[in-house]
Amino acid sequence: MQKPAITFPQREFFGEWMTDQLLIRKVPERIRSWIEQERREHGMTQQEFVVSILEHAFGREELPLFPAAVRRVDVSGPDTLPFTFADFFAGIGGFRTALQSLGGECRYSCEWDKYSQKTYKTWYGDTPAGDIRKIKTKEIPDHDVLAGGFPCQPFSIAGVSKKRSLGHAHGFKCETQGNLFFNLATIIEQKRPPVAFLENVKNLQSHDQGRTWGVIKDTLEQLGYCVFHKVIDAAAWVPQHRERVYIVCFDKQRFGEKPPFRFPEAPAGPRPRLSDILEPNPDPKYTLGDHLWQYLQDYADRHKAKGNGFGYGLANLSGVTRTLSARYFKDGSEILIPQKGNNPRRLTPRECARLMGFPDEYPIVVSDTQAYRQFGNAVVPPVVQAVAREIISVLTWQIMRSGSLFKASRRRAKAS
Repeated sequence: MQKPAITFPQREFFGEWMTDQLLIRKVPERIRSWIEQERREHGMTQQEFVVSILEHAFGREELPLFPAAVRRVDVSGPDTLPFTFADFFAGIGGFRTALQSLGGECRYSCEWDKYSQKTYKTWYGDTPAGDIRKIKTKEIPDHDVLAGGFPCQPFSIAGVSKKRSLGHAHGFKCETQGNLFFNLATIIEQKRPPVAFLENVKNLQSHDQGRTWGVIKDTLEQLGYCVFHKVIDAAAWVPQHRERVYIVCFDKQRFGEKPPFRFPEAPAGPRPRLSDILEPNPDPKYTLGDHLWQYLQDYADRHKAKGNGFGYGLANLSGVTRTLSARYFKDGSEILIPQKGNNPRRLTPRECARLMGFPDEYPIVVSDTQAYRQFGNAVVPPVVQAVAREIISVLTWQIMRSGSLFKASRRRAKAS
């Protein structure tokens, strides 16, 4: 049975009062079924579920059942929910592609590279703001989810203690300046989005002997967020071995100490294959010239003789590729497509877009060099989408638990 959209409980739901108990008679079958299904999904007894609805109905002037942005939420479809987001270090919008597909509305975007801005403008209709270091936080609209694939930079000190990095209401100590993560952390501190959804390279956790990740995690936790993180390989969604760490943070003032979040499992069924995304008749210009092909072979032979693994990579058309990098424009050596009777070739920019999970409907409006850089730096939208679905599950849980996602909680956060 399809669950109805969550609305204020209908009058026919209520029955007689008996001291501190509530006797409910003649409850319609559709409501009984909905209560049973929802309370099981959220691990609540029938009494706990019904009382939670009554409590929020009683306090509706102070704690509205739903914020303006989420007036009616149909929980029959767990994959979508009306929410707003801001897109930082946006690149070409891998986060935006994924979040919009799940009901998200982008309120703000930020990306400094002019070529990426051009692609972003073409694909989404608006030009991102530039350098994050020059943004005034008051100019950023309120949003429900802050998203961003921030760059991994070394810190100028071996470690930043919690007190020294977060002991001031108006920003961070000078030793943290110059690292773009702290620009993002300042925005999180001042805007207090209910959710922060971040992405970075796999070795973020081991960077600088683990100190970089230690500072980042401590910073987010000291800002009052519950932090989840996991390295996910995109090979389950696209034909590319691409491991990235995904970081999902929930504001404890809104979601409590233990929000029921979990990272997605790999989709069932056959894995995607490289052959599925190849163009049938690629331009001959992508075939390596004799000189470059010979150089790559000689280079690989020299390093093999030294016991190193450096060299080109001929892709298995029935499998997945190596990780596409921003340097792919140089020679394409990490992912070469074998060709019968000819030298191997690079991927075309369109094939790179497909390898990352971007739709064919998105036109490529920059040079091949810039396109390779953009796709090599991008996040994989299908993976972001899979993680975002789990975030939406927690948002839906919060609506059921508290009757509100953001507005009242945001007032409490600002007052605290």
